[in-house]
Amino acid sequence: MSAPATRAASLDEEITGKHGPFLGSAVPAPDLAAHGWVEAELVAEGVALSYRHDGALPGHGHLELTEGPTAPFRTRVVVRRPADAEAFSGTVVVEWLNVSGGLDANPDFAFLAPELLRTGVAWVGVSAQHIGVEGGVVAVDSGAGSDLAGVGLKGLVPTRYATLSHPGDAFSYDIYTQVARAVRDGAGMGGLAVEQVIAIGESQSAFALTTHIDGVHPLTGAFDGYLVHSRGRGALPLGEPGTGIVVRESVESTVPVLIRTDQPVPVLVVEAETDLLPVLGYAEARQDDTDTVRLWEMAGTAHADASTLGAFASMVDCGVPINEGPQRFMVRAALRHLVAWAAGGPPPPLADRLVVDLGPEGASFPRDADGIALGGIRLPQVSVPTSALSGEPGPVDTLMCQLLGSTHAFTAERLAELYPSRDEYLRRYTEATDAAIAAGFALAEDRDEILADAHPELLPG
Repeated sequence: MSAPATRAASLDEEITGKHGPFLGSAVPAPDLAAHGWVEAELVAEGVALSYRHDGALPGHGHLELTEGPTAPFRTRVVVRRPADAEAFSGTVVVEWLNVSGGLDANPDFAFLAPELLRTGVAWVGVSAQHIGVEGGVVAVDSGAGSDLAGVGLKGLVPTRYATLSHPGDAFSYDIYTQVARAVRDGAGMGGLAVEQVIAIGESQSAFALTTHIDGVHPLTGAFDGYLVHSRGRGALPLGEPGTGIVVRESVESTVPVLIRTDQPVPVLVVEAETDLLPVLGYAEARQDDTDTVRLWEMAGTAHADASTLGAFASMVDCGVPINEGPQRFMVRAALRHLVAWAAGGPPPPLADRLVVDLGPEGASFPRDADGIALGGIRLPQVSVPTSALSGEPGPVDTLMCQLLGSTHAFTAERLAELYPSRDEYLRRYTEATDAAIAAGFALAEDRDEILADAHPELLPG
């Protein structure tokens, strides 16, 4: 069986059963029906090709690929969309589901759900990688639910997913492309007219998007823009047939990889503090802003945080409280800007970079007297603080804790030095919120949620 010249996955078969779609998310999805949305889980089926490159992936970002062998695939996609065409914006974001924890997870949907629901941007999650379907080696042991990690959909719910078949990560890039093509043609969208398709992915998925941008997109042109969220210094390898990529070993061994800038589709890279530090090492792959590439770095943020873990946050022992997580507001603003930019609108605002010392052991952050990083995008939780939010971890030396950052509460004495009264604190916090919205790094629709993150109760009335 050979792959057609213009490959698009078939999304004609729905996956049904009394148990709904399995996604390894610590944060439950909102009540989609209450918002007039529907959810469907579909088989994505077709014949995918692999890609080959002579030697290691180059750091300059110009990845010249050749086509390799093909293989049949049956993976799954999850579609969440408005039921009513009038509520649909015309844009679909296609998330490369993250498998670092050994389960298909949707971290960017968790960050973006309020923005998707209020703007009518549909979401499609793709089980692009081998481990998510077939199981395999787990990159990050989260502790909670670890007995499920690395089992794969077929092992988790065999009655629902037994017919799926993933041919290996060598085919992941084309599977992802084929799903985007199918969605653009309206497959799985219930008759909605799709005008724009945006690629999104966080962490390991962002490493994959880097490879996709640098090598696959110039050959396929399947996406109108890319939101690359929390990538590291390298890019995901091209993979091998029949198996999954062992992400930690393969990414750590690569050179720093830039995102190519010689193509018309816009790319917005969004980075937390942790992403620049040695575990992920993005500081070594920073690049200047261009007409097609923008970089946002946010002070006081971690690769994953309390908002990512939801109810599980209190169960994680990293020696100190983990990062409380204001980055969700920046990610929502980033998507809003990218959707407009990809449609021919203005680019996102230029952002100050975090101040970084890059030494032989990797990046470190000069910090103010309270332990807060300098520079970067600064939302009011950071610019009018009641604690030091940091991307640097606590003392427990596990990979999971290294990604969760830390929160160090201020003493009562320090709070009194900063804020003479509760009213003064709230005034400054509100002003900083409105300034962030005016600058474009937060959204007016999130103002109440940002204000709810204030902590006036820590100050005397």
